[in-house]
Amino acid sequence: MKNTPVSDRPREKLISLGPESLGNSELLSILISSGNASQSVTEISKGILRKYNIEQLSTLNTSQLKKEFGIGAAKACQIVSSFEMGRRASSFTKEEIKINCSEDVIRMLAPRMSNLASENFKCIYLNTRHKVLREKTLFQGTLNESVVHPREIFKIALEENAAAVILVHNHPSGDPTPSEEDIQITKELLKAGNILGIKVLDHIIIGKGRNWSIMENGLV
Repeated sequence: MKNTPVSDRPREKLISLGPESLGNSELLSILISSGNASQSVTEISKGILRKYNIEQLSTLNTSQLKKEFGIGAAKACQIVSSFEMGRRASSFTKEEIKINCSEDVIRMLAPRMSNLASENFKCIYLNTRHKVLREKTLFQGTLNESVVHPREIFKIALEENAAAVILVHNHPSGDPTPSEEDIQITKELLKAGNILGIKVLDHIIIGKGRNWSIMENGLV
């Protein structure tokens, strides 16, 4: 039997030469792992990367991957999970994270949020020294007052014994200019926080290359 060169077997190539030796389609082939009745795993991978570059691919959800490329739920989950692991690794630090200004939040979250295809609303919970206790995505989709409910936000703040919270969401359009809805949501959450003794320090909107702090711009 004729031996297949290592260069044609991405798993073996990764083991022998390291992950940096693999091209994008080879890395994606390892994630997908197998083809289907009509296409090999290599053909599927190359087809995906012809339509989307890596940055664009990282924003797709499982439903989009399944619909556009005919891959199963397990393979779609593997692709989405790998990108999420990469995003988390890129922001990981062994030191405690302290938030002093909006730029600290932007450095922390913009790499993960600037290219999301839908709106995501996160909260960063801080202690009295403004060190991060927890970060959590609470809402997804078009944001409004009926979706962004104070109960969910401050429930976690109370669980974490947080002294303050920072609100963060992205605008998939890339324009971070706050809408009237964004400003109104901020006002309502400020009121709720004041009642509970948990300070809402800021509401930051992540765009593409531009970001906006509602508090620093004096909109509330």
